[in-house]
Amino acid sequence: MLAVLSILGMIALDQAVKWWAVHVLRPTGEIPLIEGVFHLTYIENRGSAFGLFPGQRLLFLAVTSLVLAAIVFALWKGIIQTRTGKWSMYLLFGGAVGNLIDRILQGYVVDLFYFRLIDFPVFNVADIFVCTGAALFFIYVQFQHKSKDSRKEEEPDG
Repeated sequence: MLAVLSILGMIALDQAVKWWAVHVLRPTGEIPLIEGVFHLTYIENRGSAFGLFPGQRLLFLAVTSLVLAAIVFALWKGIIQTRTGKWSMYLLFGGAVGNLIDRILQGYVVDLFYFRLIDFPVFNVADIFVCTGAALFFIYVQFQHKSKDSRKEEEPDG
């Protein structure tokens, strides 16, 4: 139940921030929070993460749907059992759904966070969830999943 509420909270937070961006930020275009360092900048991203591969909406919808199905399958079948692994999936799922909603309803994803100082691509809350989930999944695969496999190898054979 906590997982479902957390995912719904992630999606709600992402959509609320994007609603604000559309209704408040879009008319102004940009609000510098720390001049020259960090700005809120309204962007309609028709590409994938960080604006890559623009104009491939159907491909993004298909890939996102497959990823979401794989996450549900992995969680449903108990393939991922550690807390780190599960939370990586929840974050990936919440972020993917947040951006999927935009792609379905608008044909683009609303992005707004811009680190101007390093000219980092503009991103949104869902992207933060996806990147954090991917980092946690990397940790899970590199450390927790591998240590589980090595314990199995060390056990005597009967």
